[in-house]
Amino acid sequence: MEVDRLATLVGQAGDDDPLKALHAAAEIRHEAERIEAVQVRRARTRGVPWALIAEALGVSKQAVHKKYGGSRFSQRG
Repeated sequence: MEVDRLATLVGQAGDDDPLKALHAAAEIRHEAERIEAVQVRRARTRGVPWALIAEALGVSKQAVHKKYGGSRFSQRG
């Protein structure tokens, strides 16, 4: 998603119409999850340990490993 679209969604999340605002908030959440998954995959590909990824996300190592620890995110070693 491009930055301009994300900025538009952030503006819409403050709309007076609560349904429009909720729709925008849901789209923002979806995009944030996608970005996080991409960055976790990039970090693992570069050999970053789960503990450092967890620290960057502000969660426990167990939580981040549970969410992203599947074979598509894992790296040997």
